[in-house]
Amino acid sequence: MYRTLFFIPHEFAGIPLFGFGWLLGAIVLYAIAITIFSSRDPARRSELYSTLGMCAIAAVVVAVVFPNVEIRNQAGEPIGMAIRGYGFMMLLGVSAAVGLAIVRARKYGMGSETIMSAAPWLFVLGILGARAFYVIEYRDRFEHESMLQMLRSIVDFTRGGIVVYGSLIGGFVGLVLFCRRHSLPFFRMADIIIPCVFIGLFFGRMGCVMNGCCYGGRCEPSAYSMQFPKGSPVYEDQARSGDLLGLVVDWGDSDKSDSARLGKIVEVVPASLAAEAGVEPGGEVRIQLERPAPEDADLTLPIDDTSGLGIAMFVDGKTYRWKADQLPQQANSVAPAQLYSSVLGLVMAVLLMTISPWIRREGVLMGIGFAGYAVVRFGLESIRSDEPGQFGTGLTISQWVSIIVFVGAIGLLIYLYRRPVKTADPTTVTASP
Repeated sequence: MYRTLFFIPHEFAGIPLFGFGWLLGAIVLYAIAITIFSSRDPARRSELYSTLGMCAIAAVVVAVVFPNVEIRNQAGEPIGMAIRGYGFMMLLGVSAAVGLAIVRARKYGMGSETIMSAAPWLFVLGILGARAFYVIEYRDRFEHESMLQMLRSIVDFTRGGIVVYGSLIGGFVGLVLFCRRHSLPFFRMADIIIPCVFIGLFFGRMGCVMNGCCYGGRCEPSAYSMQFPKGSPVYEDQARSGDLLGLVVDWGDSDKSDSARLGKIVEVVPASLAAEAGVEPGGEVRIQLERPAPEDADLTLPIDDTSGLGIAMFVDGKTYRWKADQLPQQANSVAPAQLYSSVLGLVMAVLLMTISPWIRREGVLMGIGFAGYAVVRFGLESIRSDEPGQFGTGLTISQWVSIIVFVGAIGLLIYLYRRPVKTADPTTVTASP
């Protein structure tokens, strides 16, 4: 796990980088310089207006947006902006996907400029769809005291918090809109892009490994298991569930993020922290994470850093507490679901590119890709433990969506094979202005 690649400090030489500081000053100086330079040539006036418009947008982002998403310490003071491993891998995934799409486009009679024009549509709507899916699914986690805090948590997705199916839905909508706007053949574009989506998935799931999210269920330590350190989502979840303490608890249908939930102790693992404290099965338990006292807090750490949290456990009127230094340094072993998903994404991309020369009907490759991913995702969900069952069943929301996607993909393939064969026109197609 490597959540933060590097950290941009809040200030330099006593002056903030974000807000009304160094970056905003640099933008203003650039705008002044470009205005003076362009004013000498009237032909550059339209270009100047466009550049100044971009400077204005950048200034608003630096002065308003960045200060509100800047990381704060335990005392609520801004300490800087983290460049996350998850966001970096997302960027690599997008770059690799676009590069591959440009190569594939030539084989389908499409120009590279068409892919470059389509990329922003797919990326922006894909990210919006992925984040919206997550926010809707976990809407309780975005309830805050103020609207500003809620919006800040919604837009901060660089540490995780996006759903692959949401990105597929958003990207699909983006591709439909782009093709309609530029009068392009949708199915041909979809066949070009679908293997590239799984290249993006390969990098994206590696980002999940770096972030410590989307993990698998508990398993015995082995060469095929993973352990994540303090501060990781799996460590926090195991602390909340009692697993880290050596408890097996029946929590019923309660939300794992609810600190007030009550459960029944089913089993106490021998030689565990709970066993050493004298906890016995059968009791009613409540577990919550505790921050250190203000005088003991490390003000260099972000407020969302959970590595310094302790555990308070309440069992039948008795209170048990463990400080951070009394807890294990690593979470219990879990199945490497992220690695499985990453490798399978790469395998699907290679398979789709391998069979594409033999498929004559436009849209079939997309249908195969969607159907294949639905099957893979349904199976992967069975080894993950970070998603609850939905609609009174043991199936997660992603498994339900997988069923819908699989049925839709099969229906699409049936429809396509009932149509007359339509092969790609070898003439290069570009997006109309």
